[in-house]
Amino acid sequence: MRSHYCGLIDEALIDQSVSVCGWVDTVRLQSHVAFVDLRDHEGIVQIVVERESEEAFRQVSGVGYEYCLRIEGKVRRRVSANDKLRSGQVEVLAGRIEILNKAEGLPFALHENPNEETRLTYRYLELRRADMQRKMRLRTRLVSGLRHYLDARGFQDIETPILTKATPEGARDYLVPSRVHPGEFFALPQSPQLFKQLLMVAGFDRYYQIARCFRDEDLRADRQPEFTQLDMEFAFVGERDVQDAVEAMIRHVFKEVSGVDLGGPFPRMSYAEAMARYGSDKPDLRIALELVDVAEHVRHVEFKVFSAPANDPSGRVAALRVPGGATFTRKQIDELGVHAAKYGAKGLAWLRVDDLAKGREGINSPVAKFLDDAALDGVLAATAAQSGDLVLFGAGDYKTVCDVLGALRIKVARDLGLVENAWKPLWVVDFPMFEYDAEAKRFVALHHPFTAPKIDDVADLQANAANAVSRGYDMVLNGNEIGGGSIRIHRTDMQSAVFELLGIGAEEAQGKFGFLLEALRYGAPPHGGIAFGIDRIAALMAGTDSIRDIIAFPKTASAQDLMTAAPSRVPDAQLAELHVRVVEPKDV
Repeated sequence: MRSHYCGLIDEALIDQSVSVCGWVDTVRLQSHVAFVDLRDHEGIVQIVVERESEEAFRQVSGVGYEYCLRIEGKVRRRVSANDKLRSGQVEVLAGRIEILNKAEGLPFALHENPNEETRLTYRYLELRRADMQRKMRLRTRLVSGLRHYLDARGFQDIETPILTKATPEGARDYLVPSRVHPGEFFALPQSPQLFKQLLMVAGFDRYYQIARCFRDEDLRADRQPEFTQLDMEFAFVGERDVQDAVEAMIRHVFKEVSGVDLGGPFPRMSYAEAMARYGSDKPDLRIALELVDVAEHVRHVEFKVFSAPANDPSGRVAALRVPGGATFTRKQIDELGVHAAKYGAKGLAWLRVDDLAKGREGINSPVAKFLDDAALDGVLAATAAQSGDLVLFGAGDYKTVCDVLGALRIKVARDLGLVENAWKPLWVVDFPMFEYDAEAKRFVALHHPFTAPKIDDVADLQANAANAVSRGYDMVLNGNEIGGGSIRIHRTDMQSAVFELLGIGAEEAQGKFGFLLEALRYGAPPHGGIAFGIDRIAALMAGTDSIRDIIAFPKTASAQDLMTAAPSRVPDAQLAELHVRVVEPKDV
């Protein structure tokens, strides 16, 4: 049907006959000539239709926006070149035009920017945009680059089940009712975690999979109910073996796909240091701002908002110096307070340094009156505040202060243009093994229940669980966790002990994970791995904040597919075959 792609027509084809197919991007009709910009996934070529070609001119006179055409003609040099197009030095003089399909009035023009609901309802039209075509092809190159790299290094691509056992621990499972086993359910995998560990027990040594995963959780810009990850597992390895191998892979694909040199080796930072300095376990190192602990300077003050957490072993009082932040208006500072509240802050204390040389008289702050000279001088010295700076405070339990100031750090840096235009990767290591959930009154796994502790003795782990450090690690790039992994537990006694510490009793553990505990008894090797978010990496490469921009058919923030109207009701007869009955929520 076609001999060449529109966007690839160039000077090498001058005087040759070609056949091109695509969509009408623009059409310009004049008395004796018509111009059509015809577009396909490779780009645009200009078509010229002269009145002397009567049939072709008649056809083009009835052509509209986004009509689908096939055009035969001869390539010639353009009189007025367009250097922005690869095909901009030439044009195709049409001899024959065939309308393959008409297009009715579109809900939006491709150059417009309608609301997200419209774009997702007509996603197939949005995907015609050159920018979306570029992003999807970048994603294709990324996946291809990863596959080629791993295939060349002896990794085996092994598919694991999509219909599997429900073992909820963290996010909710998507459940699939079984027709042939009434009352029983499969679950869609949140990850291939247990299967890839079993592959190591089976002796496959190096595994990978471009895996589809499913999690029934609240959505954000970097979350979707179904997503794609590169899953990897290695036998007979320690942390550095895995980290060094996958770091080389990531450097390779960024260079190959995006021309980006990430450098190396990537720096390493402990979880404790990341939280203390940046208030985040995925710090954006492009931002030079850091948190500073000031508890020692305010322990003695009567202002309980500061002194209470300063004297609490589990509390924290920290400050964030914002260079040039004194330019913020009171309204802008109030908006920072609203932002801080989203992360658990009950208020936002601040201090504006108008003129450091004037001492207390040069300070504008609603909390300065609660700080004596020693406290005020100590805070100013600790933060290295200068005239024109703004100092933001966080006070409360340690995690909340980290969350609040970590979020404010990112916001003020973006507002003031303090984000370096660079690529800043790092490894975050030495995560806590557990977090204590005060509401559930039990430990929860910070990574997942199969992550090995650095403590190798079961009794020692049980005695020191609150302070145990895991063998987990995350790869972070520009404030985004793009990969997370760990060395796994490979002994039954240790895995059972971790389940017990997580409040998973022996009977429950056997019911959910009995097959894993059994497999670990048969000579399971030390093993570890990592999973990378394909969607997140592609979004970073494409320069977009949302993974929805690099997924062909994404869901909305409410987990709906507006294009197909999914999820949807199904007939009662179909439910009956599955032995399922819908119970309506009480508020419906």
